[in-house]
Parts: sequence; C-alpha cells; structure tokens
Amino acid sequence: MLDDDSPSHLGESTRALEGRDSRYQRFRVVAIDGPDRDATIEGNEDELSIGTAIGNQLVLKDPSVSRHHISIVPTSRGHRIRDLGSTNGTLVNGVAIERAFLSDGAVIMIGATRLRFEALGETARAKPSPDDRFGQALGSSETMRRIFAVLPRLAASDATVLLEGETGTGKGLLARAIHENSSRAKGPFIVVDCGAIPPNLIESELFGHEKGSFTGAITSRNGAFEAARGGTVFLDEIGELPLDMQPKLLRALEERLVKRIGGNEQIKLDIRILAATNRDLRVEINAGRFRSDVYYRLNTVRLRVPPLRERREDIAMLAAHFYRQLDPQGGEPPAELIVELARHDWPGNVRELRAAIERSVLLGDPAVWAAIADAEAGPSAPVAQAPIATEGMSFREAKERAVASWEREYVRSLVQAHANNLSKAARAVRMDRNHLRELMVRHKVTADD
Repeated sequence: MLDDDSPSHLGESTRALEGRDSRYQRFRVVAIDGPDRDATIEGNEDELSIGTAIGNQLVLKDPSVSRHHISIVPTSRGHRIRDLGSTNGTLVNGVAIERAFLSDGAVIMIGATRLRFEALGETARAKPSPDDRFGQALGSSETMRRIFAVLPRLAASDATVLLEGETGTGKGLLARAIHENSSRAKGPFIVVDCGAIPPNLIESELFGHEKGSFTGAITSRNGAFEAARGGTVFLDEIGELPLDMQPKLLRALEERLVKRIGGNEQIKLDIRILAATNRDLRVEINAGRFRSDVYYRLNTVRLRVPPLRERREDIAMLAAHFYRQLDPQGGEPPAELIVELARHDWPGNVRELRAAIERSVLLGDPAVWAAIADAEAGPSAPVAQAPIATEGMSFREAKERAVASWEREYVRSLVQAHANNLSKAARAVRMDRNHLRELMVRHKVTADD
C-alpha cells in the first residue's frame, strides 16, 4: 500500500462521512450470547458495521455471520439498522428485518450471535461548513454543508475516495470538485463509466493496448490510467466492473503500475483514484459480485451523498440555479413552481429536478407545473422530445408546436388514468374541470380516445 493513500493523512478513519443533525445519540452494542460473547463496541455519529470481515468496526468470529452482516447508523429519526444482504438474515426482537429503527435494549440476532443495543445519550458534533457550495456542487441543507466541511481536507490529500449514493445525486460533480480543488487540478480529469463500456473492452479502456494485440487494434492506445498522469481517474459506477477485471484493477490501485494489453512494459502511474457507485458494495461482496480486497482498497474514505428527498431544503436553491441557467432571460423561477417542486420526492434526484426545470422553462404555462412536479397525484408526465430546428420556423413557433404536442399527450394520459372521469382527473392535478375540458376540445381528445 502507498503511504500517501493512508487515511492517517486526513485525520480520518476508513468510514462513511455523512451529514446529519447537529447532535447525535451515542450507542453501544454488546454481544450477549454466541462465540463472541462480551464483545463490545461503542458507536458515534458514523455508521457502525458488524460482520466477520476485517473492515468492519465490530469483527465477529461466528462462522454463521456474513462478512458484512449489518450496519447501524444514527439518523434524525433514531438509530437505523440495515441487513447487508447477509446469508442467514437479521432478527430484531425476534422479527426478521431488512431495515428497522432500534429502541434502547433491542436484541439483534445475527447467525448464532445475539447483540444488545444500548443508547448512551446525546453528544454534539462538529459544525457544518458555512458555505452552501463546493466547486459547482450546491446545497444549503445541513446534510450537504457537513459534506462540504470535509471536502477541502479530502481534496488536499491524495487519498482514494469512494462516493456512494443513488443515481442522479451528483457524485460525479463532487468528484470533479475534489479534483479541481486538489494539487492535481492542472492535470487531466479522466472519467471511466464502468457500466457503459462493453466487458470485452473494459481492460483496454482502463489500461490501453498495443497495436495488433487483438482484432481491431490497428494502433496503440493509452488507457485511462495512462491518460490521467498527473491528474485524477474517476471510476464511475465501479460496482458494474466485471468480476474478472477486479484483480487487475487491484494491482493498479496498490502498485500504481499497469501493463497494456499485448505489451510487456510496466507503466508507472502518477494518478489519484476517485470512485462512485449507486450500490452498497458490501452487499455485492456478500453476493459474490465484488471482491472484498478491491472494496477495502477503494474504501480509504467513504462519502455518502444523500438523495434529494433527504435534503428537501436544497430543492429551492437547486431549482433557482437551474432556472437561471436554462431560462433565455436568466430569470427567477415563479414561487408557485417552487411550491410544486418541493412536494415531489424526486426518485431521480438532482438530475430529475433539472429535467423538470427544463420542461417548465420550455412549456412556460403555470397550468402544467403541477403535472411536471406531481407524479404521485396523476400519471407520469410524458417526456417531451426536443424539437428539431427547422429552417424558416421561428423559436416561438417551434415552442408552440412542442407545447401543443406535450399538452395533447398529457391530457390524453390523464383522462385515461382516471377512467374517463373528468372531475377526478382534474382534481388529481389541481386543474379546473372546465379548463381540462377546454384542453380536450383544443387537442381533439375525447373521453374514450
């Protein structure tokens, strides 16, 4: 292992860094039965993981416990326990769970081991960053400002960082911000999307190849690791990396050496590695889809990027930012639109929010804002296809055609979704019934269309 990749350079242990409330509940877990009886560990504001693998905070010897069995994390609602795809499952007070909140004195059964959860009282945590952005990443919520507080230290080091979070949360944006605020900022930032490259090409994409090394290799080619010399390689969706490629990646991570396909030369690397995944790699390890040694090498510092539904305070700020970017006049979003946006859970996270803002700028009609933001109250709004610029057609005319097409499809699906009951359909999207009927007449949509 390389010294410059050690967590000690950050003053951080190998753990998840996640913003939550300004106070948290300390806790203790005690083994009250099983091979590890009397084993004890105290938890703090960070996630505590339990299993038989060395990387856990509480390492058990019980052979019926999985390598990564459970995690416990303090949240604003209490201490949340999660089964990490274990082989034998997890019981809390005799009930099988995948996720649950723990009460003081709860008994957790994993394998042949019984654990008792004990709440120890509150303690304060470090203050969040006063800034509501880091690089191009934005967020005024306490959750994001806690992340922003630690990012300067991460950027100043050369440590490997593993970014976890749902699709669309902005992991790539944070990775780029880390790079741009590091000593490698003048070097390249090379992105490798491990989920988008065909398995037979991933080795060449990462490590390069020599001319003639395989059919189609008509020239020699640098891989991403070579191309990033002096800079950063960002391995996006690392959980999608084929299992047979993972040992080769491990060697590159540990030795900072690669060899092109068909080549004999060992190429020395001067790079930093950042990685991201929308999966919990511990679950993937338990399922045999990801190597534990690669996980531990990537997991120098693990940073969880929360979904938008856990930081609703950021919706207005992000919406205003996107609106100013996308509105030709650079205006501010109407207050009514912000209210509608704040009601939605945004399963597609920030990426979905940006797409909704783009549609609202295009459509510009307050009557359809509810349809854009409220997927739960009515049918999903049809995705508008970007109009193709046509010679001789003005922007205004193209926009009117796009709006008309979108309105027709929306009204048709709305009426169908509510079994042709116009009153029910109108109420579902908070539209006046007469206005809905006018739209149906305008677009020649009948109740049984």
